[in-house]
Amino acid sequence: MMTVVWVFFVSGKTITFARTVDIPRAVHNFRFFASSILHHVTECTEMPAMGCVHYTSRAPVGVAGLISPWNLPLYLLTWKIAPAIACGNTVVAKPSEMTSVTAWMMCKLLEKAGVPPGVVNVVFGTGPRAGEALVCHPDVPLISFTGSTRTAQRITERSAPHCKRLSLELGGKNPAIIFDDADLSQCIPTTVRSSFANQGEICLCTSRIFVQRGIYSEFLKRFVAEAKKWKTGNPSDPTIDVGALISKEHLEKVRTYVKKAQAEGARVLCGEGVDPLALPPGNQKGYFMLPTVIAEVKDESCCMQEEIFGPVTCVVPFDTEEEVIRRANGVKYGLAATVWSGNVGRVHRVAHRLQSGLVWTNCWLVRDLNLPFGGMKASGIGREGAKDSYEFFTEVKTITIKH
Repeated sequence: MMTVVWVFFVSGKTITFARTVDIPRAVHNFRFFASSILHHVTECTEMPAMGCVHYTSRAPVGVAGLISPWNLPLYLLTWKIAPAIACGNTVVAKPSEMTSVTAWMMCKLLEKAGVPPGVVNVVFGTGPRAGEALVCHPDVPLISFTGSTRTAQRITERSAPHCKRLSLELGGKNPAIIFDDADLSQCIPTTVRSSFANQGEICLCTSRIFVQRGIYSEFLKRFVAEAKKWKTGNPSDPTIDVGALISKEHLEKVRTYVKKAQAEGARVLCGEGVDPLALPPGNQKGYFMLPTVIAEVKDESCCMQEEIFGPVTCVVPFDTEEEVIRRANGVKYGLAATVWSGNVGRVHRVAHRLQSGLVWTNCWLVRDLNLPFGGMKASGIGREGAKDSYEFFTEVKTITIKH
């Protein structure tokens, strides 16, 4: 008699976040690209003087290699699969080994939905083995990757001999800029959410908050009070806001950043090392961390320069518009930013000058799949969104007809 043992890796995501973000967005990804592809048009131009008509023709690239991370294992994987198969490609997907069961369960749903065998293929394994094999395979002409900048550098190097098409959606060190005319009743709860949603394990999370000096003290007081309202505990409890971090190693890494900030003279206003963490008996050995707010952090600190990817955010004052734009741009990343102001002219000026692929004003994480998504600098190359995905997942040829 053979015994089969399943080993389940869980990400610590709260059930509320999964129900309100991951699953609805995964459904939306498939429905959007399934309908959007029906309305995609190609270009056609005419040259009467030459007696020629030009038009473009699109065809599937072939096999798309899709590598997705553990923090949003369903949402981000379906965001890659949906446009790839809508454009007629087959895919080989490599989900994170930390959340492989999510992808396995998705495969069962795809089979139930009638997706033909061989269209969506999933391989399980680590990056150095399964991921590298996919990146280096000569019959996989494109790679779409979401993950760390360091891994993206490896992918770029290993895929270069094959001249593969790459889309790299990487990390961020995203600033929120809060001017003194911001509506704090809207700004504070939204910025708390943008800082600590999904335990801060979202590449779009806010980890640097610049507040104009005139409202700095008031903002800090209200922001800390709002952060303390977030409950940390059992992810299966629908009243919980913050679940567990992905692993013991990652928890220790995030804690190390807080310790470094304290050693540099910064103040921890709430969270790690300041407030008691009360957990249910069954969760006391888990990898939990309270939402943590740090003030008086220098711009050159690693806490202001490096992606922490946890429930930690730094709040610092600024004086002028010119100053805050320079400081917000003073990191190697350029994924997302938020600007809070009631001045329409200022919003447009600042948004245009920020080195970020995405800029939200007076809101956060409002997405339209028709529009480009992606970062600047070390936050990646390529764009996702309806038009950009069709460009990436199809081969284009121009045909000229002389009549």
